[in-house]
Amino acid sequence: MLMANIHQAKTNLSRLIAAVLAGKDVVIAKSGAPVARLIQYIPNKTKRIPGLFKGKIWMSDKFTEESKEINKIFSLE
Repeated sequence: MLMANIHQAKTNLSRLIAAVLAGKDVVIAKSGAPVARLIQYIPNKTKRIPGLFKGKIWMSDKFTEESKEINKIFSLE
């Protein structure tokens, strides 16, 4: 495990990130006390399932109709 104080972490961020990518644990400390841990980002690999909400979402037939009241609110007159 690598431990670096905040000043060292700011100065050597690229090296610390390289260490994380190499599989090492990196802890950032303030006055010798651990306050943060750098870990490798692993993206969520959940794949989308097309049509999952089919039949569960409803949209009014009047969805695209304009409202005179709302148009009046946003008019610049």
